[in-house]
Amino acid sequence: MKDIYDLSPLDKKKRINSRSKGSGFERQVAKILNETFDTKEFSRTPGSGAYATTHSLPKHLKIYGDLITPEKFRYCIECKKGYNKLSIISLYDYSSDFWKFYEQCEKDSKKAEKEPLLIFKQDRKPALAMTTANNFSHTLKSIQLDREKDGYITKHKIYLLEDILEDMRSCWFS
Repeated sequence: MKDIYDLSPLDKKKRINSRSKGSGFERQVAKILNETFDTKEFSRTPGSGAYATTHSLPKHLKIYGDLITPEKFRYCIECKKGYNKLSIISLYDYSSDFWKFYEQCEKDSKKAEKEPLLIFKQDRKPALAMTTANNFSHTLKSIQLDREKDGYITKHKIYLLEDILEDMRSCWFS
């Protein structure tokens, strides 16, 4: 007996709205930071980080990165979620999206006069945090990458986000 049902519509993958996925992750990170530091000062940047470059604001009102942070917070934060096709080998390919995200974070952090912190999460994996800052305990597990760019070597460290949030909290603020 032959099936008379057309099951082809069931084979289509659901389209994922990457903008809402990123916005949701930014809100999630802001909530985690607010809970960790017992504050309400962390929130998503209007316009997803582009607000400072698309609006003419005085310097003291400019916002850089994906999150609005407390005034004395050391880091300019860039949040990225998804990009599941990136693998560990992407860390060694300086033309990969991963490094483009970090360069964007570095550019914003220089303007904000803060240290860069890229928070990156792939689906069903723990969130990672990458920075050049050396503010966390040396006993934390990390991956160190030495990157040569423009004749300079920069040391980048990648941590589990949950590990650095449990680390000595004084290093987060100046």
